[in-house]
Amino acid sequence: MMSTDLAHLLVVDDDARLRALLQKFLSRHGYLVTGARDAGHARRLLSGLDFDLIVLDVMMPGEDGISLCRSLRETLPVPILLLTARGETGDRITGLEAGADDYLAKPFDPKELLLRINAVLRRQPVPEPEPERPAMLDLGPVRYDVARGEMWEGESQIRLTATESQLMRIFAAQPREPVTRAHLVEELGRGGGQSQERAVDVQITRLRRKFEADPRQPRYLQTVRGEGYMLTPD
Repeated sequence: MMSTDLAHLLVVDDDARLRALLQKFLSRHGYLVTGARDAGHARRLLSGLDFDLIVLDVMMPGEDGISLCRSLRETLPVPILLLTARGETGDRITGLEAGADDYLAKPFDPKELLLRINAVLRRQPVPEPEPERPAMLDLGPVRYDVARGEMWEGESQIRLTATESQLMRIFAAQPREPVTRAHLVEELGRGGGQSQERAVDVQITRLRRKFEADPRQPRYLQTVRGEGYMLTPD
């Protein structure tokens, strides 16, 4: 559940009095609130700030709320709650089809708006924390320092060429996940084509010699048939 202390709301309404009242009311209930007087003002704010929810009036001069909602939905996942003086079922359906998450007809009790906002924010998925990547990858007796981009065996550093270092950084960023040859070609800044993919294969063979006991039967830098290569540390 999202904390209201952190949630930033954008209230878009051409009625300055109602906008000010909503800003004051919602601020008292723990939200950070920014107001916009019309669609153009809202777009300018959205281009520079991140919001957790938009309270959007439908009946505005110029671009109306339905049009703005539909446009924002093409690029922004932020939840939108529509306000309108029209409460007919058809208008509610139009708003929801435009991408709104909820709909409240005017006049409304501010407490109901607060409940609707809380309910919409509770429905938003909590982002998964980024998994912590290991600082060191073990490849048998060889270890790879992810942060430093260094490979060691005991107290001896294994020297890597620039291309080998770049390959290890790519694989270490997503261990146990296949990386396509085409992606490796792109990351290494080479031109496309089968000849460049074969050049990557040669670099992979050389890299395997740095830590595989038997490069012809690799244990740690495996070939994934039909996909590419995958680093599988201990």
